[in-house]
Formats: sequence, structure tokens, C-alpha cells
Amino acid sequence: MFYHFFYPLSSDYPIFNVFRYITFRAAYSGVTALVLSLILGTYMIRLLQKYQIGEKIRKHGPQHHNVKSGTPTMGGVLILFTFLLSTLLWANLSNSYIWIIIFSAVGFGAVGLYDDIVKLKSGDGLSVKAKLLCQTLLALAIGIYLVYFDPSRTEYATTLSVPFFKQLQPDLGIGYLFFIVFIIVGTSNAVNLTDGLDGLAIGPIIIATLTYTGIVYLSGHFKFAEYLDIQHIREAGEMTIVCTAVIGASLGFLWYNSYPAQVFMGDVGSLSLGGILGTIAVIVKHELLLILVGGIFVIEALSVIIQVGYFKYSGGKRVFKMAPLHHHFEQSGWAEPKVIVRFWIIAVVLAMIGLSTLKLR
Repeated sequence: MFYHFFYPLSSDYPIFNVFRYITFRAAYSGVTALVLSLILGTYMIRLLQKYQIGEKIRKHGPQHHNVKSGTPTMGGVLILFTFLLSTLLWANLSNSYIWIIIFSAVGFGAVGLYDDIVKLKSGDGLSVKAKLLCQTLLALAIGIYLVYFDPSRTEYATTLSVPFFKQLQPDLGIGYLFFIVFIIVGTSNAVNLTDGLDGLAIGPIIIATLTYTGIVYLSGHFKFAEYLDIQHIREAGEMTIVCTAVIGASLGFLWYNSYPAQVFMGDVGSLSLGGILGTIAVIVKHELLLILVGGIFVIEALSVIIQVGYFKYSGGKRVFKMAPLHHHFEQSGWAEPKVIVRFWIIAVVLAMIGLSTLKLR
């Protein structure tokens, strides 16, 4: 909105020429989302408390988590609102990638919101099949547009970039469409599984999104992309504004979600943030890199798959004391803040390794 209003005035008032620069708008997109989150957070928590929208702790979780019962939940609405408003204010809204990410955020957020509402009423939420079906349809719509309807991607629409290998870019054909669905849906659910401790999920989200902020900017800049020999994605640089909006909104939410949490994000937050991250990775053709950069989410998801699979195979035995993995460490005697901070440290290390792949190829 600001771009469309102020930049045309730059011919008469040179000061407005700053709105041309992605870096300027990206910085203030993040600041706007952060400030809005900090201002609105207190009011939203009071509103959730007023209407008794509180977390219901699952029976099979750690017993000491029972004290968290009743903590306001669905705080992800705050993240979504501030992210969307900041993006709409600072981004170039004629860029199709901006709208794809907004579609992903709103779509996955709507699934999460409905799931949260059902949980409040019945305690169970949506069935796994229903949730996966909705997520799959959303991801499929994104994939179909990128593969078949984006004219700027025809040369590389179905190719896959492999980290550490410069020349290895296999063409997956129609299989790439299913790969897109797997990445977006998988990331959304992996973030959801990680959201089990105060600030545990939002920390790695900030770290991973910050990493992709750099990748998005480099991929959208022809000279930088050429120098690093990575796929140049025309008009992708504008997504930098989206990335910083996510970071700002997430930092503002972390202010209230840090231990001991005043509010939880709920599925509306975790599913939408995972959907956004997966969509960004797909658009800039660094999908496989997300497995490394978002390694914490991958590890958490794998721990659940391994636990459930082995439990069924062995007739009741377990690999971990409790899954997802963060609960295993809690059950091993680690204090909750220690688990959270150590997972953040691992996320930072994985992000640095991920960035190094841009050069180590």
C-alpha cells in the first residue's frame, strides 16, 4: 500500500524514492509487525481470558504441564493479523508471490483456527484425515500455480536444486508437484508438533525465516544469484518484505510466549507459520535446504513417526520416554527452559550450515 501510494510521488519528491528499495521496506515491515504485536498482545490476551479460550493439556503429556491448563491459546491470530497487515502496508501488491504466501498463510491459518475451535468445544479437534486433506488441497493449489500458471518459471518449474551440488538439478516432471505438497504440508505439521513448550516453536521459526530472508533476497537479485550460481527467481526479492513481517510478528509474539508463557499460538499459529515457511522455500527453489535449516522441526516430526511406528511394531515398546523429542528430554530431567534454549542453539547451528551451502557446492 505504501509502495503504491508513495513511490509514484518520487518523481516530484525525491525523498519518496526510498520506497523503491526492498531493503528499506523490509526493515520497516519487520518493525511494523513487531510494534503491532507488542501493542496488541496484551489486549488480545485479556480478550482470550475474558472468553475463557484456554489451552487444554492432553492427558498423555508430562504431568507437570497441568499447571499450563487454562493458559490463553489461539495467540497465532495475533501473529497472522500483524503479519498480514504489515505485508499489505509495505509490499508491492502487484507481485504474485506476495499473494501466494498470503493465500498459504490464510488457508493454513483457517484450518488451524477451525481445529482450535473444535478442540475448545469437544477436546479432540479435527481428525487427522480431515486436517491432512485440507492442507493437501491448499498445497496442491499453490503447486499447480507455480508449476503450470507462473510464466516466469517455465524454464525451471519442475527442477529440483540439491544442496552442496552445483550441477545436480534433476527434473522431476509432474512428480515435482507432489514434492511441493510434501514440503508445504510436512513443514506445517512439523512446526505444529514442535509447538509443545513455551517459545520452543517460535524460536526456530524466527531463525529459519531469517535464514530464508537472506536466501530470498539473493535469489531475487540477478547479480548475487549469478555470482553464487543459484537459481535466479525473478520478482522473488519482494518476498523479503514477507519474511521480515513474519520475523517481526514472531518476535512480538515471543515477548508473550517466552517461559512462562502468557499465551500459546495454537494450531492457527503453528500451521500457518509452517505453511508460510514451506511456501517460501518452494518459491525460491530451496526446498531441500529447508530440511537442514528447519532441522529442529524435522527431528521433532521424525521422533513422533519413529515412536508411533516402533510402538505398533514392537507391541507396546518405546524408543523415547515420550514423543515429540522435547518431551523425552523433559522426562530425562531437563528443565523446560534448558530444553528450549538448547533447541534454539541447534536451530542456529543448522541455519548457519544451511547458509554455507550457498557457497560450498
